[in-house]
Amino acid sequence: MSIADRARPEIRRLAPYQAAIQVEDTVRLNANESPWTSGADTCRRPLNRYPEIRPARLRQALANRFGCHSEQLLVTRGTSEAIDLLIRAFCRDGRDTVVTTAPTFSMYRHYAAIQGAGVREALTDRDDGFSVRADDVVAQCDDDTRLVFLCSPNNPTGTSIDRDTIRTILERLGGLAAVVVDEAYIEFSSRPSTVDLLAEFDNLVVLRTLSKALAFAGARCGAVIGPRDVIDMLDAVQAPYAVATPVVECVERAMAGKWLDEATRHIRDLVDERKRVGETLMALPFVERQWNSDANFILVQVRDAKSLMDYTQNNRLLLRYFGPPLDDCVRITIGSNDENDSLLRMLQAFRKQHD
Repeated sequence: MSIADRARPEIRRLAPYQAAIQVEDTVRLNANESPWTSGADTCRRPLNRYPEIRPARLRQALANRFGCHSEQLLVTRGTSEAIDLLIRAFCRDGRDTVVTTAPTFSMYRHYAAIQGAGVREALTDRDDGFSVRADDVVAQCDDDTRLVFLCSPNNPTGTSIDRDTIRTILERLGGLAAVVVDEAYIEFSSRPSTVDLLAEFDNLVVLRTLSKALAFAGARCGAVIGPRDVIDMLDAVQAPYAVATPVVECVERAMAGKWLDEATRHIRDLVDERKRVGETLMALPFVERQWNSDANFILVQVRDAKSLMDYTQNNRLLLRYFGPPLDDCVRITIGSNDENDSLLRMLQAFRKQHD
């Protein structure tokens, strides 16, 4: 049984939208496009024409980067669109459920609510390093579970899920549910991607993005990777021409070797900065705890998080606050060396005001 068989029946029957065909070196009078190009258009591919329905060259470049076949990958507008597509494809309104860990990325719950899907959470314990246990995740699943979202490294805790734990969840859920491993922050971790497990598990789906490690958050480009029949199904759900021409062009440039090498250097520098910032934070008396992070941020437990947030915002530096159950914590993104120095100076000033 394919995990695609657990999707909504009407989605399994859905055929992709038949857009106007695109053929090079032809007169195109079949797509109601404008015959002229705007003087403001600076793209290599003229913007009076629709982009590729699915950008083939970009798809192959991302597949090469992420270690999969192009047929196993769909280019999406960031991982957020991928999450939305998966929940819309698999979950019936008012019947099916999504399982996540907690705390984790809030958009899983958000898109489930839009679709009318229930959400069940496997709670993690801060005193146990927010460790995810396979038994806890599987215990939240039942016959109506269609998707399990595992964010690793996790947002907002920065902690990763042990690979053996992911394997166990995949094995135990089998054909019951698709296990979606969100690897938005994987480049900042020493742990390998789970993409290679696609060869073993046909219920695995992996999410990747260019927003973090490649510094392309504004491009809104990511990928969903999984079994070919699942990708074909999501292809039918995704809007035609989903990825705009300027995005395709800038991301194709980013896939060139010299820019990937540049990104690798920046990632290495950021990991070093993460270590430096973390060590300095722990010397501050109002910082009670921080968790080991495999991401580009650190979650810290502090005394009087609200006062700290107010102080930094009033001084034009923004941190992230989440409220319960992390109402005594703030998430600090690791910035440039200068930005991190500004942060540390400001925290020292906050300390002096609250001694």
